[in-house]
Amino acid sequence: MTSVELRQLRYFVAVAEELNFGRAAERLLIAGPSLSQQIKALERDLGVRLFDRDRRSVALTPAGSALLPHTRALLERADDLQRRAGRLSGSEPVRLGYVNWLPSDLTARTATVAQLHLDAWVAPSHTQAARVAAGGLDLAVCWVRTKDLEELGLRARLIGADRLYAVTTGGDTSDVAARETAVLLDNDTTSWSSWNVYAEQLAEDTGARAIRISDGGITGPAFFDHVRHSGRPVVNSPKGQTTPLPPDLVQRPVTAPEIYWTWSLVWREGEDRPAVLAVVDALCDGVGDLGLHTAGAWLPDGDPHR
Repeated sequence: MTSVELRQLRYFVAVAEELNFGRAAERLLIAGPSLSQQIKALERDLGVRLFDRDRRSVALTPAGSALLPHTRALLERADDLQRRAGRLSGSEPVRLGYVNWLPSDLTARTATVAQLHLDAWVAPSHTQAARVAAGGLDLAVCWVRTKDLEELGLRARLIGADRLYAVTTGGDTSDVAARETAVLLDNDTTSWSSWNVYAEQLAEDTGARAIRISDGGITGPAFFDHVRHSGRPVVNSPKGQTTPLPPDLVQRPVTAPEIYWTWSLVWREGEDRPAVLAVVDALCDGVGDLGLHTAGAWLPDGDPHR
């Protein structure tokens, strides 16, 4: 029992309520195989089988049915304990999730207004936005569209922006027109949904060449290999901004238009907790437009900061 985690108990409750591993995985925002492995680990640690399952159905075993109400009660007590601890410490914590970018002065700007807890699960933009909507996070720094905000019941303010550049072989570091670049789209929509939406519209609006890949090479060494074989400069995604550039490759500014990626701070509509709203103001006040509204700047349709 010492290895049983609250997270696994939450997974058990979700599967018990859905009686479908696929739907439960979507609800929990995790991969189906990972959920199945966690349930098997929980069954092993508890010493009982919780579900009877085959290819067509999932059902609670008698042991699973007996343990379910006790598990719900335990999770409620754990949540209550966390809330009470927050009140005793002077303020309830504010949970912030992110993709890969945060303001460099995050701690300094929020230290006096809230107990900010950075969530350890670094996930794609669409996942983090959905976690805020579901209540798993209070805030998230992510890329969203206006339609995402409307569908999920979220609000957003601009917190940062990246001007994207192109990476190419050779030594030419001069400007390159967007229509002369290429942009990668990955078949793994679980990981790259937001980027694919952005990249597809970039190609449509500017004439950049869209290249389909299936190896996760939007970033990292695989990205550099795609650059070497593309025959034209390849637009770098925000997730690759901090990756060291190999000596045989160079950066080129993209113009006509200048390409921008925005970072939004999102929270739930109707949020009324002072600590959450104070963090929003602390992180977003004074940000400005970051060059997004200058002549020649490009943002995709539906960007809330366009």
